[in-house]
Amino acid sequence: MKKGPRKRKRSTARDMRPEYRLDYGEARPNRFAGRVPAKAVAVVLDPDVTAVFDSSESVNALLRSVVKAIPPPAKRRRKAG
Repeated sequence: MKKGPRKRKRSTARDMRPEYRLDYGEARPNRFAGRVPAKAVAVVLDPDVTAVFDSSESVNALLRSVVKAIPPPAKRRRKAG
């Protein structure tokens, strides 16, 4: 006989360890949030790659040159009915 899905017990604040409890009334807004542009994407580079580049501008310049070198995708033709 197959058993039904188990119901998980919801954890409550008193089930948590004291070091994980956060009083949101004392929390402050993120002071760095305004510095990041809205459409920015964070990319993590490996240490050997970061040794080659000294700034984000140099990484962006190389990536732009690679994007220009890639041929545009061919347009698809629709088959006639």
